[in-house]
Order: sequence, then C-alpha cells, then structure tokens
Amino acid sequence: MGRAAGRPPGLNGAHRANKGTGRPGKAGARAAGERGEALAARYLEKKGYRIVARNFRCPYGEIDLIASQGEYLVFVEVKTRRGRTAFDPALAVNARKMDKLRALAAYYLAAHYVAGHPQDELQPRFDVIAVMLAAAGPRVRHIENAF
Repeated sequence: MGRAAGRPPGLNGAHRANKGTGRPGKAGARAAGERGEALAARYLEKKGYRIVARNFRCPYGEIDLIASQGEYLVFVEVKTRRGRTAFDPALAVNARKMDKLRALAAYYLAAHYVAGHPQDELQPRFDVIAVMLAAAGPRVRHIENAF
C-alpha cells in the first residue's frame, strides 16, 4: 500500500538525479555554469581586466561578472554549454536578457555611486563570454561590446 501503483519497488521519486526539482541534471548544469564563470574570470584577468565583482546579486537578478579595463566598467554575461552541441551559448543572450542586464547594471551603478571615485568615471560596457566545455578542453569566446 505504500508504493504508487505502476511504480517498481524502491522508485518512489528517489530515482531522479535532483530529487524535488523534477529536472534531472540541474545540479550538473549549475556546476558547469560555475566552472564557466571561473574560466571566464581567469580569461579576463589574463587579458588585463580587474574583476570588480562576481555574481553580483540584487532583488532584480544577478550579473555574472563585473570587471574594469581601461576606461570601461564591463558587465559580463557568461553562457556555458557542456558536451557536443551546435548551439552557440552566446545566442542565449536574447533581447529580454539584454534588457535585464541593462537594468541590473543601472541598479549596480546607482548602488555603488560615490562622487569622485575613479570607478564613476568608467564607461559601462556589456560583454558576453561563451564557454564550451568539451572533452578536448574548454573553449572561451569573448564578445566585447556585445550590445
């Protein structure tokens, strides 16, 4: 009487990869996203960027990376894909996501504005970094001034 009709014994929901989410592999996708963000940050640092913030959160969402380079304060969206896929991760940054990132950047700037601080003289810029986690090793593609 304890098990659902039609379900083999021992499979009362515990067989899912992420019990409770209903979406197997969600934890793997999150781990891949975190790895992609770490790779993107290292990539930017090697190119001379200074990472200002990682995973900046506010009531409206999250910005993956905020960095400075020269005269720019760069808001970076990182998109990561695993395995072999023909889908370019950068294509996931659609018009709706761009609008959201602009709003998040405005929130960040308003919250961190201090008159006379050197950061306030930086020009905002929006970049996208696409990371492909492939068996042959990760590939990072940086699209400066993406929108």
